[in-house]
Amino acid sequence: MSALILYALALTLLQIWLLPMAVNLKNSTYLLSNRDEEVETSVTHKRLKRAAANLQETLPIFLTLALMSMMMNIDNTAAATAWLALRVAHLLCYVLGIAALRSLSWVASIVALIYMALQLA
Repeated sequence: MSALILYALALTLLQIWLLPMAVNLKNSTYLLSNRDEEVETSVTHKRLKRAAANLQETLPIFLTLALMSMMMNIDNTAAATAWLALRVAHLLCYVLGIAALRSLSWVASIVALIYMALQLA
């Protein structure tokens, strides 16, 4: 489970910082400034930012459930792995603009969290 927590944190770093920065390199002077004014970004960058905001809504729940699973010695590895894979799928679908699969992967990731919580009850 600890490896899955580390993978989730790596995904967070990738989603919140690395990918948005990589697709926004044309605005590197803005990134190195005080950012007093807004700058126009690409559709891909905007999608990455929205996907990152979405991840931040469920990441604390996942981390809490994963840590509780470890503390209570309950094997939630399958559900945690499913959550992580579905979050990667959600990111890819969001960036590529595949709305139906994006929504499906989000719902499935929520189901994985619910399953994890029920295992702890």
